[in-house]
Amino acid sequence: MTSDHALVLGATGQLGRAVVSALHADGWRVTAASRGGGRDPHWPEEVGELVLDRDAPGALAAAVGSGRELLFDCTAQTPAHARQVAGLTGRLGSAVVVSSAAVYADGAGRSLGGETGFPTLPVPVTERQRTVPPGDGSYEARKALLERELLALGERLPVTLLRAAALHGPYCRTPRELYFVQRWLDGRRARVLAFGGRSRFHTAHVANVAELVRLAARTPGSRVLNAADPEALTVREIAEAIDAVLSWECETVPLDGPPPPGEPTVGRTPWSLPEPLVLDMTAAERELGYRPVSGYAASLPATVEWLADHVRGRDWRAVLPEMAAAYDPMGDLFDYAAEDRWSRSTGRAPG
Repeated sequence: MTSDHALVLGATGQLGRAVVSALHADGWRVTAASRGGGRDPHWPEEVGELVLDRDAPGALAAAVGSGRELLFDCTAQTPAHARQVAGLTGRLGSAVVVSSAAVYADGAGRSLGGETGFPTLPVPVTERQRTVPPGDGSYEARKALLERELLALGERLPVTLLRAAALHGPYCRTPRELYFVQRWLDGRRARVLAFGGRSRFHTAHVANVAELVRLAARTPGSRVLNAADPEALTVREIAEAIDAVLSWECETVPLDGPPPPGEPTVGRTPWSLPEPLVLDMTAAERELGYRPVSGYAASLPATVEWLADHVRGRDWRAVLPEMAAAYDPMGDLFDYAAEDRWSRSTGRAPG
């Protein structure tokens, strides 16, 4: 096993980039692996790069070779991926694998991706909260199964699982901030916010998650930890923070409750939840000595600048196809005609 050598999977994605930088700064020798290869321009020359398709038979095992001290994996999605990591027992010192806050369920078994209604969870949610049954069906069930199989390795291969909240930062493939940045680009001077703009969908900046990875790598263990920003802002607070970065004045039109009947897109933002999802970070502070690197508002300028440059003058669906795939089935994120119809029918036309 090669001591102090880390292999980072998904290295050119938004989270992988931040993790490569954090581990290198902490003294690790880092190999940045991704399906398409390439490097971030901010990485130093010492960072190695590797083209790796983890789904190709034997590819991950070959990349690990005789051994690495650390594997960071933000691409694991399936039981097969869990078995891949488990198969490296004896050749890894430890692993840090990204899971999701979507695994949480309430006392009635309802979850974020469930079909029986939105869960009512404690505020905040600790890692002891009930989770969905492990399985190979839904996204959250697959993540729960991934967790179960990796935690079962115990001391044979210490794995830290990070239940990430709503990730944000530059290079995101599904940037929720687009909802407000695109409206700025389109000159929309008003926005309708469902649930009065009070929805809270806890965010997680990539630098904060990278700090958790860095600390977990220093202190390997078999555990599950939440991964979120130091604050869980409301949708209205997020909108106003983005306005401040853009030096933009935009009127907020609060809509009590969900989008109106017949107009399912009006007021629905990527953070619009009927009940709050707020994660408790106490365990990470206690077990790792974790302290956040950045708050949401402080991190926004870099994200907004990258996003505006990325979509300006272009069809956002073409440049962010994964965003389109995630949200188009629920209706157009920028259905201005529906917003205007609702405004005229209710007399609540934006000023």
